[in-house]
Amino acid sequence: MTSQAISPSDEAGLETISAVLPAGATVHAWIKASDGAAPARLTAHVGGSPAGAVETSNAEEFAFRPLTLERGGETAFSYDPATTEVSVLYAFLQSRVLEEGIRLLHVRPANATPEVPGSYHFRPPFGWMNDPNGFGRFGGRPHLFYQHYPHSLRWNNMHWGHAVSNDYLRWTHLPIFLPPSDEISTRADGRGGAFSGSAIALAGDEAGLRIFFTEHMKDREPEEQVQFTATSRDLVTVEPASLILPARPEGLGLTTDFRDPYVFSGPDGRWKMLLGTRDREGGVILLYETDEPTAAAGWTFLGTLHRENRFGMTAAECPCMLPLDGPANDPATRWALIFGLLTSRDPATGRRNMTLATVGRFDGRSFSVEFEQELDFGTDAYAFQAFVDETGPIGIAWLANWTDISREIDMPTAMTLPRRLALRDGALITPPVAAVESLRQRQLDAGGLLDGRSVDLANGSVEILLTLGEPGSAFRLDLQHPAATVAVQLNDDGLSIPFSAANAKPSPRYIAAGAHPSTIRIFLDAGSIEVFADDGRWTGTKRLPGFKGASAARLVAPERTIIAAEIWQLGL
Repeated sequence: MTSQAISPSDEAGLETISAVLPAGATVHAWIKASDGAAPARLTAHVGGSPAGAVETSNAEEFAFRPLTLERGGETAFSYDPATTEVSVLYAFLQSRVLEEGIRLLHVRPANATPEVPGSYHFRPPFGWMNDPNGFGRFGGRPHLFYQHYPHSLRWNNMHWGHAVSNDYLRWTHLPIFLPPSDEISTRADGRGGAFSGSAIALAGDEAGLRIFFTEHMKDREPEEQVQFTATSRDLVTVEPASLILPARPEGLGLTTDFRDPYVFSGPDGRWKMLLGTRDREGGVILLYETDEPTAAAGWTFLGTLHRENRFGMTAAECPCMLPLDGPANDPATRWALIFGLLTSRDPATGRRNMTLATVGRFDGRSFSVEFEQELDFGTDAYAFQAFVDETGPIGIAWLANWTDISREIDMPTAMTLPRRLALRDGALITPPVAAVESLRQRQLDAGGLLDGRSVDLANGSVEILLTLGEPGSAFRLDLQHPAATVAVQLNDDGLSIPFSAANAKPSPRYIAAGAHPSTIRIFLDAGSIEVFADDGRWTGTKRLPGFKGASAARLVAPERTIIAAEIWQLGL
């Protein structure tokens, strides 16, 4: 994608965005009236001849306006900045968009994402991003949808962004997939929008996918949150949505939280749906099902599948459930139920908004828990969503935590590295997907680490691998970072990421208590650290401030504690 510079137009007072575009190109524009006194208008010329125009009188929020260019060539989009603001402008060929993606022509400084050379984590092309949605394989390729607000780097009324990949790492940005309803789209007041959800392939041999999502509208009576479904037959455009669950189940004392539908095929062959909510005791996960083959209708409430009361009145949200070690219809298969706990706080460490993973047996109606563990001891892998791909279960999460988010601060974020899920020795492991090794560009000199010297990490986008002489042997890896004090430490207490940001309040203690790994794999990037110990038996993710990576690393450990070390420069 290439952003085109704005230049003065030949016509006095106008500004122009120029690009060479092919015939048949679709253009998506978001424009707003500057003050409401006159309509906003964006005019297209191809080869100097008029090629169409779009306009709006809305001065409260950017309005979406599509345009198709019948002719190709040098294209100029002109507007008067006295009457018109342009938030986003991109173009694509409908017939090739899944392969080529969108071509970004313009974003404002207010919604432009930072340039992060060498970064290898998924970031949106513009605007705000949070939860992954509809993560799955469709049309033979992995697709990622995500919570998105296009017009600033702060949360507001939710859209679904969209990208496609071949390997979960190198993503092609696609057109915005799902906007809020017309009613919500008229004002930038944070009333709600298209909240999180999931996707399944269309039934039979029909191409495309079906999405499920929550529509949130603040102060709507009697339900702020209701569930919709919609289809896409070309994997790019979405058809009008249908309401499928207009109300919470009665008689359970639930709050208005009722969101994040996750749909999957159960062991009995019926479609199941999980929804997150809360009552006065804690977080609650609800279970629905339908025997309608397309999952488009017929949803009935089966009951409460799981609840978590240990952290107070916290909302369970972003639930997902999938078979781990066998086919869904095998009674011996263990299932993972994973969910976030909004507003939860661990009293021992001060960590907030934790994500739990419970593993057990699922018969289609009830879930029998065998064991439970925290998914990520760093807690910055939130809203985790997973599905069973051709090679096994794969998941991804939002690389952030709501405790860091403010309506007053721009907060560009990323997704975590995609992770496999598997059972090993009575635990759930979540190592990164094998394709991360394709990010390795060259090996850096790691000899200085074993000698206790400071080692340069180039641009900070690196992978560090440490092999311990004995499981649980104590060490500390100090990382030199421009905006924080950060390290990876192993001692008798467990594996931790000591962290404190400059001029910030004291941080929680990010620790996997009692962990005693033999191998540590650390992924550093601009804005993040991800630690995978013993192939993901213990995983910790922490968002780091700013967009510069750690510049150096120094190992503090008794002699022969670390018997091998590698450092790899990473990049896409």
